[in-house]
Amino acid sequence: MPANKSVKTALSLIENDNSKILGLTVGKHNVKPGQFIPKADAQSPPELSFNVPSTSGIYMVVGLDIDAPFPSFGVLGPILHWIQPGLKPTPSDHGPAVLKATAPFVANYIGPAPPPGSAPHRYIFFLYEQPARFDGKKYAPPGGKNLDNWHRMRYDLGAWEKEIGLGPVLASNYFQSN
Repeated sequence: MPANKSVKTALSLIENDNSKILGLTVGKHNVKPGQFIPKADAQSPPELSFNVPSTSGIYMVVGLDIDAPFPSFGVLGPILHWIQPGLKPTPSDHGPAVLKATAPFVANYIGPAPPPGSAPHRYIFFLYEQPARFDGKKYAPPGGKNLDNWHRMRYDLGAWEKEIGLGPVLASNYFQSN
């Protein structure tokens, strides 16, 4: 799996440090790591929150299905489900800052869609500090179009991290769905 190192790092963050769990609200669900979310409830982009290191910083989220097409046969995975740069934190009176998008997507969000008969897939979200010189227009599909499926399959998160100079994963979270 091309994203194996980043996935292992993110899952380790979640397991070993509760402060590194990305706030993820999917539909009406405040996601606990590994929680099952019906796919009908997860067709819109999640709302994100986190105790970011700097409220003046800009952040980016990447979402992957790490179990495609089947958890026991991941030949197409991971599949890219979302790249949203330009996340600016809005301080909250009662918890972590809410991260709101201020820039167009690089890869539009697509909700869960495992094939019929599949066990639930894991949809994992990685939060990064966005590099200062990042230009999303360089990577986004022209004209604000949605990213095609061909560019989503066997997504190499490690190559993306290296290409744009992403630092370490700040936080992550995941849900399961089928």
